[in-house]
Amino acid sequence: MGLDGQGEHNPHGGGNTYQLERALDEDLLLTSVGWANSYYQSNHDYTDEWGVGWRVCEYQTPFGRGIYTEIHGHPLANDDAISGYRPPNPNRPELYRDSVRLVREYGREYFIVGATVTTIFETAWALRGLEQMMIDLVENPELAEAILDIPYRYHLTAAKKLVELGVDMIWTGDDVGGQSAMMISPKMWRRFFKPRMAEFFAELKHINPNVKIAYHSDGVIQPIIPDLIEIGLDVLNPIQPACMDPAWLKQEYGDRLCFWGSIDEQHTLPFGTPADVRKEVLTRLDTLGKGGGLIIGPTHHVQLDTPTENFWAMVNTIRQ
Repeated sequence: MGLDGQGEHNPHGGGNTYQLERALDEDLLLTSVGWANSYYQSNHDYTDEWGVGWRVCEYQTPFGRGIYTEIHGHPLANDDAISGYRPPNPNRPELYRDSVRLVREYGREYFIVGATVTTIFETAWALRGLEQMMIDLVENPELAEAILDIPYRYHLTAAKKLVELGVDMIWTGDDVGGQSAMMISPKMWRRFFKPRMAEFFAELKHINPNVKIAYHSDGVIQPIIPDLIEIGLDVLNPIQPACMDPAWLKQEYGDRLCFWGSIDEQHTLPFGTPADVRKEVLTRLDTLGKGGGLIIGPTHHVQLDTPTENFWAMVNTIRQ
């Protein structure tokens, strides 16, 4: 697109020039504080400030070589490391400089979203290891509670500061859905995560009753959508169409929820034609967006395997 100012670019908004978002006429600008800022494109392995180790992996597409990072080191893998673990300090002023600038410079023109995603579960299992965290939830719930509280308290502190700075929405969430079912049972989610998220939402609404709250989970999460509405959710993201039927979601919950996402990043964008993309955008606008209540966009970051013409088919159809 001939844009300059690329540099460091956190996908959730940290360290971002916002040139691409503004050039595409987007309505939301994101500013992120939390563990999610620790995963980014890198040319070498690294350990983040939480102590989580990351490995660089390459992949090939018809359009060139890509890089992503995956976790390969967990600072709380051993039980004896938990009691002495000290997470990063969420009160550091430098964490919020980008947010202050964004609200000041663009707050009148754009809807500003403070991202504190990977709010509890994803950060906790990154610290502990996914398999061991799953075992802890069943066999050692008290230990699991202690680990879950680490990211919960950090991200709650960050979210409250972002609301105080004047963001319009806080984006929370954890991937608890798989392709065909939840990763944990709804009963277990209600035990470990619902009370924390209820408190999280209430604390933010206490600071600003008008702030909107979004919750992210990839995959299938139908069983807990009523629970999220009950505790005050405003926006559900990303509406992964290969997992949940967008039209059904609108019919069931469209009077109580706004939806964010819904353009298929698993099939249509990377493997469809521009005509397929255009058809899907129009279908979403006619169903999920009927009468309003849709922030339309891809269900995740658009990857290197997506043809440019498909990307522009999405953007231009939405614009038109």
